[in-house]
Amino acid sequence: MQTLGWREWGALPELGIEAIKMKVDTGARTSCLHAFRLEPFEKNGEAWLRIWIHPEQGSNREHICEAKIHDQREVTDSGGHTELRYVIRSQLVLGNFTGPVELTLTNRDSMKFRMLLGRQAMRGIFLVDPDASYLVGEAGK
Repeated sequence: MQTLGWREWGALPELGIEAIKMKVDTGARTSCLHAFRLEPFEKNGEAWLRIWIHPEQGSNREHICEAKIHDQREVTDSGGHTELRYVIRSQLVLGNFTGPVELTLTNRDSMKFRMLLGRQAMRGIFLVDPDASYLVGEAGK
């Protein structure tokens, strides 16, 4: 198994995101991606989302992508607030791993990290060293 630090750089190539800093969060069940605007639409008879993202911390650079809606779920955040969120699936590239991940979408503008990597995405694939950072590489590498 590959070991991750408490924060890592990864990519979501199907969404056109080549590098995104994520917090490795063993306290979160599901992974979460920042989205400040969502627009549902229909494509070939299926429900899709147009997603507006600020992929970089401290930047207002916008990235717009599209993904098929996988589900909608109630998610309780660390503050105990429950929110109905869209869920999408996308490929995650993290170190030597490339595989599918489920991502809930919510506005994380006030949060330090644009993505959380939750337990479901890590189970059986990664170990976490909470004292380390960026064990699988830096942005763009």
